[in-house]
Amino acid sequence: RQEPGRTKGTTATSQQTPTIKVVANPSKGDGMPESVQETVRTHLDHGRACLDKGKYDDAIADYDKVIALDPNVALAYTNRGKAYYSKGAFNHAIADHTRAIALNPNVAVVYYNRGLAYAKKGNYDRAIADYDKAIALDPNVARAYTNRGLAYGRKGEVDRAIADFDKAIALDPKLAFAYFNRGVAYEKKGDKEQAIADFRKALEIDPSDQDAKNNLKRLGVTP
Repeated sequence: RQEPGRTKGTTATSQQTPTIKVVANPSKGDGMPESVQETVRTHLDHGRACLDKGKYDDAIADYDKVIALDPNVALAYTNRGKAYYSKGAFNHAIADHTRAIALNPNVAVVYYNRGLAYAKKGNYDRAIADYDKAIALDPNVARAYTNRGLAYGRKGEVDRAIADFDKAIALDPKLAFAYFNRGVAYEKKGDKEQAIADFRKALEIDPSDQDAKNNLKRLGVTP
């Protein structure tokens, strides 16, 4: 029998620039001139805009400047890590997210993003551990369950993968790639009918999903 279709992951998530006061660098004294703080905020804002436009090198340059001015701004590491991830520089991404976690260990998205980078490197155990932490901090993020399900699936733990996809779908019934990936998992288990149902649901939500169309055709079903 043909191999089930490929699974789908998701992308790292950047954080919005906070409105709170920038953390001062203790090595420069207890305070920081307002002009320097304003420069930091400007680079954070510009870096975020560059991320949104896919200008990852420009974003990295902005976050480099923030970190040079104040190495204790966790957001700069988080979003620079996201830019590195988007460029495929997964080791750099992991290093930046790890630094962000050291500065602020209670932000779910940072563990989630580091988990994505570990998964890209094939380190699924570390990825699962980070998704676990992200879910513990925020149990309502559907994509954390979906990507943990992907990691379980890559480890051959198909039932645990399906359980995570179920949870993701319960949280976000319009998450097309959760249905798609659950369909792949069911096909791996030999449950063709459930796989077809999930691929059809994924295609219903996202009619442009060519992978779902291809999987249905491969299973002998007209999309």
